Amino acid sequence: MLQRGGRVVIRMLADVKQATIRPLIAATIAPGTLVHTDEYDIYGRLEGWGYRHKTVCHGKGEYARDEDGDGFHEVHVNTIEGFWSLLRSWLRPHRGIPQESLPLYLAFFQFVHNVRARGRALLGALIAQLIAPPRNPP
Repeated sequence: MLQRGGRVVIRMLADVKQATIRPLIAATIAPGTLVHTDEYDIYGRLEGWGYRHKTVCHGKGEYARDEDGDGFHEVHVNTIEGFWSLLRSWLRPHRGIPQESLPLYLAFFQFVHNVRARGRALLGALIAQLIAPPRNPP
């Protein structure tokens, strides 16, 4: 899940079912939020779960839609599609990642995206994360 101009949340799921994705959506996205997806039926209950929902239908060749006629195609999933493309490109040289290690790779990629730092600045962000006090002290 990716907020345009904001943070990304990546999770590996045991399966692709509404019962599996609903708790993740509820924990990540505030009720009432407008969610853009493709036409995949797993997202069919978003409105019933309390979200506003708009789709683009890739199966019909639709990739972006201008709903208000202002020339700006505001309904699209291009942001997350671009993110997945970057992730695949980053993972490609790491051929053969063991399934049990993949969540660590995904977590690192999520961290890098969310801190929006590269090079030496990324090292500083990593160190700051390591020395930061715990978020939920015992």
